[in-house]
Amino acid sequence: MEHTGQAGSITQGVPVGEGAGAAASADLTTLATVTERIRTNIERVIEGKPDVVHAALVVLLAEGHLLIEDVPGVGKTMLSKSLARSIDCSVRRIQFTPDLLPSDVTGVSVFNQNTREFEFRPGGIFANIVVGDEINRASPKTQSALLECMEERQVTVDNATYELETPFMVIATQNPIEMEGTYALPEAQRDRFMARVSVGYPVEAAEIAMLDSHTGANPLEDLEPVTDAGELRKLTGIVRAVHVAEAVQRYAVALTTATRRSPELVLGASPRATLHLVRAAKAAAAMAGRDYVLPDDVRQLARPVLTHRLLPSVEAAMSGRSTATILDGLLGAVAVPHGPASPPPAAPPAAGAAAGGTWTGAPGSKHRA
Repeated sequence: MEHTGQAGSITQGVPVGEGAGAAASADLTTLATVTERIRTNIERVIEGKPDVVHAALVVLLAEGHLLIEDVPGVGKTMLSKSLARSIDCSVRRIQFTPDLLPSDVTGVSVFNQNTREFEFRPGGIFANIVVGDEINRASPKTQSALLECMEERQVTVDNATYELETPFMVIATQNPIEMEGTYALPEAQRDRFMARVSVGYPVEAAEIAMLDSHTGANPLEDLEPVTDAGELRKLTGIVRAVHVAEAVQRYAVALTTATRRSPELVLGASPRATLHLVRAAKAAAAMAGRDYVLPDDVRQLARPVLTHRLLPSVEAAMSGRSTATILDGLLGAVAVPHGPASPPPAAPPAAGAAAGGTWTGAPGSKHRA
């Protein structure tokens, strides 16, 4: 059985029995229902940014971490808090400041005078969803306290290791590095974020609607959870079961390999970036109602997943070429897997936002042959 998408993209499906197919269809229906509830909840607070909300949901279902970068006042923290409040789970917020210590994030062992023993007091990272506000205002030393937490989902303090409960997601906001009082995130830290998005300024109609809904009361205070941690664990299990054909895997590897070989980049995408790209594509496919990934899913996710990991060469930077522009060129150069038959015409993807790691499109086609 072949599945076709835009531009003749084909993946080879996995034959399944009627019972298994019905179960998979029911699972995808459940996933769509829950994600739509979360989306509706968030959009009560964030006006006119459906692509950014979609990006946040993809990262959530793919068990990744999200970096939201933009200028102050466009709703970065509101987006992260509205997503956290939509899920009935433990949530903590860490305000990153220059004097924040690594132990404030991970926790510290304190000597108990009564028991004459050291007791571990967990830091702000011990939660299902951690909102890290203005992460690049903390020193690199404190930023590095998140490295083990984000990748291995555990914390090691005084030779003792503490597991973090699942689901676990870090939603961090940061200001552009040109802003005063910011420290650029280390490459190892940026690489642990599955995607970077930019909220951007709202269109005029959305900003007027925001004035109506936000001047009388704060809609964030009225948000109620629409799902819980247990249900979210089930949804991530559904996403893990989404099929990725070998041709699609090779396409993802070809994209990241192209970034490593480009003379315009001094740092290309890591193998972790390839893994994040495929995981995000599986989540996007599931949200589109498919149990298989199309090359279009990978292509549309390349910008938000890869751009923040790349470093341009001095020559490229001096000529004004951004990593987003360079990546766009590589996307055009890497061949997309094609099949022998042409698929029916598909609806064009939603218009993307501006460059800089923003979300660039809607899920891929649902056409099936």
